[in-house]
Amino acid sequence: MSLRHATATWRVLGTSATVVTADPGALADARVAVEHELDAIDLAASRFRDDSELTALNAAAGSAVEVSALLAQAIHVALRAARHTGGAVDPTLGAELVRAGYDRDFAELPPPVQAAGMGDGGAGAGGAPRRRVPAWPAVRLDRARRLVTLPPGVALDLGATAKALAADRAARAAHATAGCGVLVSLGGDVAVAGPPPAGGWAIRVTDDHAGPQEALGQTVTIRSGGLATSGTTVRRWQADDGPRHHILDPRTGAPARTTWRTASVAAASCVDANTATTAAIVMGASAAPWLLRHGLPARLVDARGRVLLVGAWPRRAEVQPERSAA
Repeated sequence: MSLRHATATWRVLGTSATVVTADPGALADARVAVEHELDAIDLAASRFRDDSELTALNAAAGSAVEVSALLAQAIHVALRAARHTGGAVDPTLGAELVRAGYDRDFAELPPPVQAAGMGDGGAGAGGAPRRRVPAWPAVRLDRARRLVTLPPGVALDLGATAKALAADRAARAAHATAGCGVLVSLGGDVAVAGPPPAGGWAIRVTDDHAGPQEALGQTVTIRSGGLATSGTTVRRWQADDGPRHHILDPRTGAPARTTWRTASVAAASCVDANTATTAAIVMGASAAPWLLRHGLPARLVDARGRVLLVGAWPRRAEVQPERSAA
């Protein structure tokens, strides 16, 4: 990262937030703008706050509920992701996540104890999971009147898209406030806005954005849009029947048994990138053709650490760390 950049990093929303400004003198104002956006998305869309709008909406399933413009946007984005991925990204998995044990902030969950045969954090000891009927097509959203109706018994979880939406919104708000190029990373979900630095924003891509600097990976650059990484190796916890991870297969409601331990995608926005990474984990072997059809550059890593580069993703060898913005 160039010395002309300035960076701030802090803990928020159960993960890390980083803001980088091309003008060091604009960092303080940019951080305030990012914090404002993160506070707003947390109050609107958190599944772990008793006072959030989403908690109230889930409790009122079966009835029409008026929501804020921000929550209406977050639900619109989530339903769009479901449509564009053929349901591989499904926002109506809230109840299934609770049953899987993800019923509180991730930092409060018990760490996994790896057991034989559970390397993918799959469905557990109960045998083949039952097929699930998707509920997202039955969610009714009237954006003009900001009315949302959930089917009875259905709870939304917006984790696959809301954090990425927050990154996109925060980057735009920080750029508007700071008047310079800005990069925002929320747990490794990256959005940029404004003029990029010479050569673009350099981003380190690894299994874990918070991992050690010596971790094997690749440094790539983006000039606009967003880049996201999803995986099954970091957000894991211990359930009664074995370790679990947070990416559920909407076809079963159980943690996805997948070809890929991580998927990274660059796209026109962080929302589009994160939608594609989550879909890739769920799709498994069929992810690469799907990404190619949609023109999405991607880096897929399987359980053995073998890397598949898709589309226009840079064809460079896995390298040791370079200086990067995030």
